[in-house]
Amino acid sequence: MNRFLEGRVALVTGAASGIGAATARLLAEHGAVTYRADLEVLDSADPTGSAVSPIDRIRLDVREEEDWETAVATVIERQGHLDILVHSAGIASASPLADTTLAEWRHVLATNLDGSFLAIKHGIRAMRDTGGAIVAIGSASGIRPSAGAAAYSTSKAAVGMLVRTAAKECREHGTPVRINAVSPGGVRTPLWREMPFFEDLVALHGSEEAAFTAMEAHSGDRFAEPEQIAQAVLFLVSDSASHITGIELPVDDGYTL
Repeated sequence: MNRFLEGRVALVTGAASGIGAATARLLAEHGAVTYRADLEVLDSADPTGSAVSPIDRIRLDVREEEDWETAVATVIERQGHLDILVHSAGIASASPLADTTLAEWRHVLATNLDGSFLAIKHGIRAMRDTGGAIVAIGSASGIRPSAGAAAYSTSKAAVGMLVRTAAKECREHGTPVRINAVSPGGVRTPLWREMPFFEDLVALHGSEEAAFTAMEAHSGDRFAEPEQIAQAVLFLVSDSASHITGIELPVDDGYTL
């Protein structure tokens, strides 16, 4: 394994499962001291299987600025610096616009958009003197609208603009922080369990794997594995992407074409 992130310190949100967990594992495998943050209580197991774990755990509600202040301060107090921030935490929502309650709308935007704002804000503050890279996880549904998911699509579209605006601001101010987004299409993650229609498919077909297969057959789109999205994140936080900032990288098998 090429440990080209040796000496770097990373903070990954939404790291209890899915894309966040896969990203945390990959960054640690490549040498980064990696802090996993999530609203859920994270177990103490080292997902890399190494004898000396490069991973620590932080409880973080991404909607709460005080939690962000505490999380970033904890990392810097322990390690002296923060070099990489990957904001993967988010929620899904699926309901027709006319049936979406204001409470549901606000909940989705507070988690997906407010959380991204706070991630980028506090990431810039932590890295503006030493430099670093921030990656937010967007969605192909923020590029190509998804009927029945207005709140989710809107929140993820806004994340794309937030990333570009923040990157432009850093560039114009001479702040050495690169900010990008990775926007996946369908990914096999536990996030789908929040969707009532997915649970119906599981009941109909007998398993989550069979439900994914049925969705692929219906739409003609292939689902990615979380590790495939993590590879795109790894590239954007690496020195190989040192000249890349302000982009939204679709990893969607051409879904947004």
